[in-house]
Amino acid sequence: MITFDHVTKRYGATLALDDVSFEVPASSITGFLGPNGAGKTTAMRILLGHTRSSGRATIDGQQYAGISNPAGTVGALLDAQAVHPGRTGAETLAIAAAMIGVHRRRIGEVLDLAGLSVAESRRTVKGYSLGMRQRLGIAQALLGAPRALVLDEPANGLDPQGIRAIRDLLRAVADDGCAVLLSSHLLHEVAQLADRVVIIGRGRILDDTPVDHSTTQDLESRYFALTSTDDRSAA
Repeated sequence: MITFDHVTKRYGATLALDDVSFEVPASSITGFLGPNGAGKTTAMRILLGHTRSSGRATIDGQQYAGISNPAGTVGALLDAQAVHPGRTGAETLAIAAAMIGVHRRRIGEVLDLAGLSVAESRRTVKGYSLGMRQRLGIAQALLGAPRALVLDEPANGLDPQGIRAIRDLLRAVADDGCAVLLSSHLLHEVAQLADRVVIIGRGRILDDTPVDHSTTQDLESRYFALTSTDDRSAA
């Protein structure tokens, strides 16, 4: 389970997160929605120990710094561009596997899960499209078979076929017991994938509700109504 418990973060005079609290249960997918600058990435960085805050952000009851086996507990993709461009995809995964103590056979498994072919994995990352980099980042996040996944815009740069493949992968991972938190601006995809949606605006949680998979209209209407009201109140 992923838990945010009264998390507040300031950058000088800017209140980036304002008393944020919500949960992502095991075996579920939570879509984290909000406009640019709403606080989504800041919240994820706090959860992963990259940024300090007041309040607590935990995975299975522990803050990231106290987790003895981080790679087996949480996998993350925050920036698909943060990969050495001169290495191949396979080399990138081999280095990551060695660092976390995972057998090299896991590399082939995660490449298959993420939809990267062996031939693609032998190419240098500088020749990858954004979608291929996203797939590589997802493969790396899965290396340790984590109990939680934190993904920032995982469908960015993917074509419709790739989006569907990642959607099927995340559903399977969640059904196997993983807690999945993903940010996205693709409301249609979130409506088809997520079990719950948390909407954030200007650092505040505006809504936390189950998703009706039968239609995206209610989700879209609620999202735009909440974020538009939040913008007006902050003006």
